[in-house]
Amino acid sequence: MSGDDLRALLRNGGVTHAPGVYDPVTAALAVRAGHTAVHLSGTAVSALMLGRPDLGFVHATQIADRATTLVPALGGTPLLADADTGYGNPVHAVWTALAYVRAGISGLLLEDQVSPKRGGHPAGTEVIDAGLAAAKIKALAAEAPEIAVIARTDAYAVHGLAEAVERCRRFAEAGADAVFPEGVDDPADLAGLHATLPGVPIVISRSEAGGSRPPASDAELAEVGVRMVLHPVAALLAALRAASLVYRAIADTGSAAAVDRMPWAAFTDLVGRPDALELDARYATALTLSAPDIAGRLDT
Repeated sequence: MSGDDLRALLRNGGVTHAPGVYDPVTAALAVRAGHTAVHLSGTAVSALMLGRPDLGFVHATQIADRATTLVPALGGTPLLADADTGYGNPVHAVWTALAYVRAGISGLLLEDQVSPKRGGHPAGTEVIDAGLAAAKIKALAAEAPEIAVIARTDAYAVHGLAEAVERCRRFAEAGADAVFPEGVDDPADLAGLHATLPGVPIVISRSEAGGSRPPASDAELAEVGVRMVLHPVAALLAALRAASLVYRAIADTGSAAAVDRMPWAAFTDLVGRPDALELDARYATALTLSAPDIAGRLDT
């Protein structure tokens, strides 16, 4: 799993859907479903590790630590992870990228919000100077070429489409492998960005935190340069909804029988119980010392 694998997906001409995963079992489920890339969201990590919103509570080390638990379950499927603002200046951004590489992450999402960030969509978002944001990307491209860089700008909500397009241009020139114009989801606007940067892959998000515009088809998105669509928290929200129904059912009736759940056998297969038991049985038959043998060895 490398940055080149993710870059290949970004340049293959089609649209790759990257769902959010947040632990080894969701990673395994995504791979079994046939996904060729997955996403580790800072929102998910902050919620599950700390019970906190995505407002700068999580740092690079926590994202990297979580990634190390996911990578073995991915079997080579590229993992794209949030890196917020790089957690500081260009030097800090490089350190973050190198930590992500060691964790097995294939690509990172770097934002141009001020730090601490305000998360995906809330009012009051501010962006840093475009030159500083571009400097972080240039540093990553030079010092951590092993990892793909998706450069996100939040300028659309603050300064409008023209500024978002201009920042995407600067970020691509600085070495970003793809650009992510946060909040830009109208195909006509994306077409304008694609016309300005015809060779640059575009990444968008279908987060539940966004608007309610009917989603464009993959064919429409591909035509305007979109090469990846992120679904950062869809699985997490579905899992939490299911868990809430189970807890309510147990509280009300003393049983979770009324709630649809994964069968126990499917769960044990997912976490590798049959393989673990087979391995245990294979080595449980190893020769054991008898009591006289042990006594003889002790005497010597």
